Amino acid sequence: MHLFAPLKIREVALRNRIVLSPMCQYSSEDGFANDWHLVHLGGRAVGGAGLILAEASAVEARGRISPNDLGIYRDAHVEPLRRITRFIHAQGAAAGIQLAHAGRKASTARPWDGGGPVEEADGGWRPVVGPSPVPFADAYPVPEALDGAGIAGVVGAFADAARRALEAEFRVIELHAAHGYLLHTFLSPLANRRTDRYGGDFAGRTRLLREVVAAVRGVWPERLPLFVRLSVTDWVDGGWDVDQSVQVARDLAPMGVDLIDCSSGGMVPRATIPVGPGYQVPFAERIRREAGVATGAVGLIEEPRQADAILRDGQADLVLVGRAMLRDPYWPQRAARELGQDAPVPAQYARAWPRD
Repeated sequence: MHLFAPLKIREVALRNRIVLSPMCQYSSEDGFANDWHLVHLGGRAVGGAGLILAEASAVEARGRISPNDLGIYRDAHVEPLRRITRFIHAQGAAAGIQLAHAGRKASTARPWDGGGPVEEADGGWRPVVGPSPVPFADAYPVPEALDGAGIAGVVGAFADAARRALEAEFRVIELHAAHGYLLHTFLSPLANRRTDRYGGDFAGRTRLLREVVAAVRGVWPERLPLFVRLSVTDWVDGGWDVDQSVQVARDLAPMGVDLIDCSSGGMVPRATIPVGPGYQVPFAERIRREAGVATGAVGLIEEPRQADAILRDGQADLVLVGRAMLRDPYWPQRAARELGQDAPVPAQYARAWPRD
């Protein structure tokens, strides 16, 4: 197994193990994809990645991180997305989408506009929702705790979004259960203070994620892969941790989850995180080994030999590359040259590529 070894998951064949990590572009109006998304995602498909994961796409309007987030909460969102998936597939890559709900971290400004909560008068919305009335940080609004009907609505919204993703011709869905967003807040005791069947012990706190997986699998064909992104640890004592992540991965695999995308953090604003090259890779290795499910490694994976070693050492099945591919859409081409592997070069660009 190496960076350019093909991989088949269910009926989706990936030409290599390089994935464009889902990264918010904050460039939509009312959730609609536009030319920016076509160029951003399509350019990385031209660049040679095997799987292109579109950014966190809200399953409800109130589930957007910012007013400028991509969405898949209206049927009208499908056609602009289909234009992008068809282009990606024409370049030999597979198109995937990350389905998300921001929960208590919703209604915030774009990073280049300063971040932080956006008030209703400025285009934000209230209420934001969560498992319990525990805000993300002091300046953030207190979320409204979802009741039974609200939880059922969220589950239904994820299923509806999965149906739209199928209509838009995506071939992979990833459920976003990380980074302090809604599904993650139900998992973590730091945000989930409920005493009903959606809180308390491990079974209660993981119930919503399991219900979402079941609902999505109910409309997402068996032939297509389903991923889940976890924050494997909150990096805080008493929070969600690696042991619980291993257990939930064991529970999700028989339900039809094919791969766990192993990230971390995002639950609290000031966790102590030992950030460095490949700092989250051990999470992918442990879940792969102990839960018996495929994993994706992500987080400061920037150099081709580093990415290749992760796969050759059996630490993960896929490598998700983010910032490095923002800087260089042709990172996979550079990786192929450095590693002595073959990667397709578009005929339109072939005359500009180095020749041996």
